[in-house]
Amino acid sequence: MLTLSSLRTRWASFAGSFVAVALGVGVMTAMALGLAASLEAPERPPERFAASSVVVTGRDTLTMEVRRGPGTAEASEPLAHPQPVDNELLARLRALGPVRLDGGRRDAVGVTAPVAAVREAVREVTGDGARVLTGDARRLVDPATARDAEALVAVNALLGTAAGVAAFVSAFVTASTFTFVVALRRREFGLLRTAGATPGQVRRLLLGEAAAVGLTASAAGGALGSWAAPLLGRALVDGGVAPAWFAVQERPLGHWSCQLAFWTGVSVALAGAWTAAGRAGRTGPAEVLRDASADTGVMPRARWIAGGVLLACGLGLLGWTLVSDPSDLLGRKSYTTRPMVLVTAVAVLAPALVRPLVRLLRLPGAGGMLVRENAAASVRRTAAVAAPVLLTVGLAGSLLGAAGTVAAAKGAEVRERTRADLVVTDLPDGGAGARRAARAAGAAATGSAPTAVFVREDGTALVRFAARAVTDVAGFAAVTRLPVVAGDVRGLDDRSIVVNEEWARHEVGSVVPVVLGDGRRARLRVAAVLARGTGDNGAYVTMANARGAVVDRVDVRTPRAAGRAGRDRLAAALEASGGTVLPASEWVSSTRPRAGAQTRLGLFVVLGIALAYAAISLAGTLLMATSARSAELRSLRLAGATRGQVLRVVVGESVAAVCLGVLLGGAVAAVNLAGLGAALGRLSAPVAVAVPWEALGICAAACVAVGAAASAAGCLRQLGTGHGGVRTAASRLSTDG
Repeated sequence: MLTLSSLRTRWASFAGSFVAVALGVGVMTAMALGLAASLEAPERPPERFAASSVVVTGRDTLTMEVRRGPGTAEASEPLAHPQPVDNELLARLRALGPVRLDGGRRDAVGVTAPVAAVREAVREVTGDGARVLTGDARRLVDPATARDAEALVAVNALLGTAAGVAAFVSAFVTASTFTFVVALRRREFGLLRTAGATPGQVRRLLLGEAAAVGLTASAAGGALGSWAAPLLGRALVDGGVAPAWFAVQERPLGHWSCQLAFWTGVSVALAGAWTAAGRAGRTGPAEVLRDASADTGVMPRARWIAGGVLLACGLGLLGWTLVSDPSDLLGRKSYTTRPMVLVTAVAVLAPALVRPLVRLLRLPGAGGMLVRENAAASVRRTAAVAAPVLLTVGLAGSLLGAAGTVAAAKGAEVRERTRADLVVTDLPDGGAGARRAARAAGAAATGSAPTAVFVREDGTALVRFAARAVTDVAGFAAVTRLPVVAGDVRGLDDRSIVVNEEWARHEVGSVVPVVLGDGRRARLRVAAVLARGTGDNGAYVTMANARGAVVDRVDVRTPRAAGRAGRDRLAAALEASGGTVLPASEWVSSTRPRAGAQTRLGLFVVLGIALAYAAISLAGTLLMATSARSAELRSLRLAGATRGQVLRVVVGESVAAVCLGVLLGGAVAAVNLAGLGAALGRLSAPVAVAVPWEALGICAAACVAVGAAASAAGCLRQLGTGHGGVRTAASRLSTDG
């Protein structure tokens, strides 16, 4: 009964937590339903060879045995250059029944014949060199199959990340709100303890309130998420992230996705109130009453320990990864989750930072002094207002800054790797004409083609490395500027390979057993080793080791004595040979790595969630805080302050707290970006830290606007309207007396 009575009386205090949990559960429900739709995607019918009962493919997959614990398992990777269906096999298949070809492509053929007869023919001609597909498995040769699988992986990553961030932010905001609610109710808890309530009863009161908020908010959020889930599916399709057929359906409440989101919301509410309930229950009656009249004891020993441990974990994990595996810091998963630990650590330690940082403010006039001193004295209120801003700015700076920094480093690597003046693409003849034109003009030129090599590392993993195959090693050395750390790329030949430091065996002169892009096995000597960089410094082989690869560009470097006129004549000759000719700078700009659609959408979803939570938490916290300051505001009016002056002081305090949050969030982002820059330096990659000033400015401005509006609304509500504010204040003070 006491819990229900408290909820009815103080419903406004719990409104912020209710909305935060409801929004979090709504987001998690929609994301979980999206995950369910991707994991339980319907089987798609075959398209390319739908009219044939059997599909036979050439060798298109590399399968090797690797160790898995005490036993072994098979690991598979698609070949870079699938082998066509053998001519002898094709003749045997035609003898069995009608054979359907897909234009001039021979990677797969359709056969209308008994399956057993087809399998027998394949086994006799190729052994295990071809595959036989029947039923829905025929769709494996459709071009859309690989694209759809890749898109569903991107959908899973996006939705999983968004759901995780929603849970984290919801817990963060709920914990911050409950902590501040407990601080505002210290006198009430003191009276309860004086009246004989035990610490356990006080804790149960708070946890009961949290459970009631969590249950009702989770139910409302679940309904909201179920309604929004189909809209989410359409947005993913329209954004080019999900396949065109992807759809998110509503599910019954008993479905695992709805249950997971619901109980996560309840757990978040209880977890957010747990620490605050423990603190209220552990304090004795007299100490609570003393604490109610002064903002002291804001950093108990347990909070110092928790904040110190979190900070040590965040910085220690960053430092350990920087030393042991700096490339891991460049991964999206890493730079999405890593800031959360530091944000939480700084938020826990924020009350200790409020006074020294706020007192650095130098605001003019008596009003400015009052803003500074009030913000410094009311540590809990200032820290509670700064916490959601810290979260938003810290995530925005870390996520957008990391994505921009990695993309900038990759682009700089592309620029630094080439010394070419001209690049020819869209080649009609494999680049032969362009290379002849370049040689006729005395220019250095080489064609290159995308390929891959496969390595079984330590017998436990089959690793695919992207590679380029070059047509002319001398020309390749002349038109490139690779980050060589050992050896010489001019030593590359048909029996050697250029690798980077990511390879397990990367000593110059050592022999590496590899599988080439077309499935052939080879033992190649390491001719040179490149710096690891951002991961794009791939391997290089000659065209003899990339059978089936198609040259997609020719890099050309004009002679130094040719001048501008000579380069223009060479460009005209290259255009006459076919293909598209671009200056190297334009080609680099057009091909430099950029964040994909799913990455951009994922980052904006995460930041949108954080900003929405920040607005909810700011508004709720400031309205609660202002409602508890009625006596203080009346005293200011009685002391002669005008309504405008009081309003400016209250708004100024909220803006000062928001600015503190911006400062702390900026510090978190700076630490993360500094770690990322150090990782790029250790990987011998270009370091160009990209600070997202525009996004940070938008987040800060939005938080200032919400904070100012909420504090102004609460202040005006307390002051009342009209010219009777002072008389009303006097009458209230006399009544209180």
